[in-house]
Amino acid sequence: MTTEAKPSSRDRLLDAAAALAYRDGVGVGIAELCKAAGVSKRSMYQLFESKDELLAESLKRRAPGFAERLRPAEGDARTPRERILYVFGQVEEAASADTYRGCPFLAVQVELKDEEHPASRVARRVKADLAGFFRDEAERGGAADPELLARQLMLVFDGASARAGIGADSPAGLVVPTVVVLLDAAGVG
Repeated sequence: MTTEAKPSSRDRLLDAAAALAYRDGVGVGIAELCKAAGVSKRSMYQLFESKDELLAESLKRRAPGFAERLRPAEGDARTPRERILYVFGQVEEAASADTYRGCPFLAVQVELKDEEHPASRVARRVKADLAGFFRDEAERGGAADPELLARQLMLVFDGASARAGIGADSPAGLVVPTVVVLLDAAGVG
């Protein structure tokens, strides 16, 4: 007989912060976070200095899984073009879920508007890593200007994520063809 260990109070708070901030926004209250985690406010403040720190830590914890779901695995045999298109295929697939609210890292940046907020700094690093992935793949694929292409791809990524996240549009059948045009124009074969 195996018994599963109950997640720690810290883990439950991190999970609740990630879920509630994604669903309801970063303005979610401490009481609601603690209730969802089954943790007292006192315990929360013993584990985290502030709600800001809790939010930043929840994003840090979420970042590796976000990148893993979005990008092809290291050493994947796809071409740089296919690797870039894979990311946008993942966006189209994720956006088809009823629970999709857009890129969680973009949402935090937009909601907070404070570049120095701890969660904004985490989100900015995650977005910079994605732009770096695009730039590296563009360079490997022979793009005339890998930096420009990476910026263009981030614009499409964030735009598609935001529009799908607010229910304004579905990226299905729209995003990948748009990216193909950018890749063709940049000379990525």
